[in-house]
Amino acid sequence: MEIIKKKKKLLKKIKHAKKIFIMAHKNLDLDALGSSIGLFQILKKKKKNCYIVIDDKNHELGVDKILKELEGCLKIITSDKVEHILNGKNKNSLLIILDTNKHELVQSESILKLFPEKVIIDHHSLGKTTIKDAFIIQDENASSTCEMITSLVEAYDIELDPYFATILLSGIVLDTNNFTLKTTAETFYCAYYLSSIGASAKKVQYLLKQDIIEYTERQKLLTRLEVISEKIAFTKATPYTIYRKEDLAKIADTLLFFNDIEASFVIGKIDKDTIGVSARSLGSFDISAILAKIGGGGDEVHGAVTIKNKNISQVEKMLKEVIKKQEGEK
Repeated sequence: MEIIKKKKKLLKKIKHAKKIFIMAHKNLDLDALGSSIGLFQILKKKKKNCYIVIDDKNHELGVDKILKELEGCLKIITSDKVEHILNGKNKNSLLIILDTNKHELVQSESILKLFPEKVIIDHHSLGKTTIKDAFIIQDENASSTCEMITSLVEAYDIELDPYFATILLSGIVLDTNNFTLKTTAETFYCAYYLSSIGASAKKVQYLLKQDIIEYTERQKLLTRLEVISEKIAFTKATPYTIYRKEDLAKIADTLLFFNDIEASFVIGKIDKDTIGVSARSLGSFDISAILAKIGGGGDEVHGAVTIKNKNISQVEKMLKEVIKKQEGEK
């Protein structure tokens, strides 16, 4: 794993830093939060002064459960507090960015310029908006950033509380859709390792429990399902309902469970003026190559894009044209 190859250089940067700030992507999910908390525990064991930067006002159910359970146990700050904590001593500080490498997706883009030293730990593909001035540890073969942090926990021989092992496991389960997507021998080993130090599968299921109203809203999208080229599931929401990005992602995951479906695309409004697209593949379609044509990104098996100032029908037409063209090139 790439993070193991670079563990010595990463450790050197950690040891050199007086203050370390951890920041993941906007709209935290269990992988982003789990990897942040896992890294926080590593840094605590290394006796580092560290903080987790979270600006999100609203959280998905599992993230909200964890943050409430750990209230007062983590040094969580908003980005507007960072400069005050740095107190002008930027050179001796380190920003570690998790579960994204794109500057527009981080919790706070404005604080990037405060840190001459930055590290990225991520399992998504790099792109045009990847943060350039950072030490990048990127591994597209990893199922999740939680998998990468778990490997680091073992490599650094960190004693981890079973509760935090459970949080890391929940991130792996989420991003692999219960070990059905992008799962390797390393993924199963990390799950085994976390279980061996006390991670609770029952607690993971609790964290992944869903709100019944939100679940019902998502199921409405299935009634609008169509199949393209006999193997691509495609669905779009009505223009009257606003969904969260993670809701679209969960529907895209679900569609892969149907017979003969090898890829899925879900379109819906994520705010008044923005359309979101979430896509998944079992590997026979390169999701990042498709979504890149309409301004999105991801990797071979999952990705997303947000598009402003267009309606659902316009985005649908754009996406179908790209898919049709790629199918014709095969």
